[in-house]
Amino acid sequence: MENIKGIIFDYGGTIDSRGTHWSEIIWDGYRASGVEIDKDTFREAYVYAERELAKVRHIMPDDNFYVLLLKKMKIELTHLADNGAIKREAVDTLAPDIAKYCYDQARQCIEEARPTLEALYEKYPMVLVSNFYGNVESVLRDFNLRHYFKDIIESAIVGVRKPDPRIFGLGVEALHLKPEEVLVVGDSYKKDIVPAESIGCKVAWIKGKVWTADEDAVMHPSIIKKLADVLDAAL
Repeated sequence: MENIKGIIFDYGGTIDSRGTHWSEIIWDGYRASGVEIDKDTFREAYVYAERELAKVRHIMPDDNFYVLLLKKMKIELTHLADNGAIKREAVDTLAPDIAKYCYDQARQCIEEARPTLEALYEKYPMVLVSNFYGNVESVLRDFNLRHYFKDIIESAIVGVRKPDPRIFGLGVEALHLKPEEVLVVGDSYKKDIVPAESIGCKVAWIKGKVWTADEDAVMHPSIIKKLADVLDAAL
């Protein structure tokens, strides 16, 4: 791509899971921990927890990713226990097991992504634009990622959530560039690619396992197979 002068990265799903929706990572954690439920039951609990986290401030600004995951797993598993899908006494054992599995998966993905981030950091100013819980700064510090980004635009802080294109507009403003000079890298077609393109940004879609069959069927010329492919798009 020509005329790229800055990059906006999404975080969750883009840097920490190879483009795979986080529900899939957590589902793998459930299976690794021996939780015997069907996937539809799991997905209902996943959505329940996301809505609970949006309504009630469970996540604190200083929580790292493991603490976030532990709180989220307790909400999901308690919901499953309340509905008879698992035994209530299993919640306190399963929650840390699944949280650790997911945390370790995230760390592995981040270490794979680090050389790409280093190479891009040397050439471009970068900003993070993320739908998150108010603690993304703590998560980035824990994984030694914060220094790559000149600014952080987090939905819980700025009061705008993807797919609202205004949140990408804030990222462009933070870079002090024109939209057409900015490459947006994300894992969600609806939440990253569509809104970023709508304001004139260039895009790179790292497409892994997605949430819905509809999105899985979408094809787009910006699709990349792995984060390292951003180097080819940007350099």
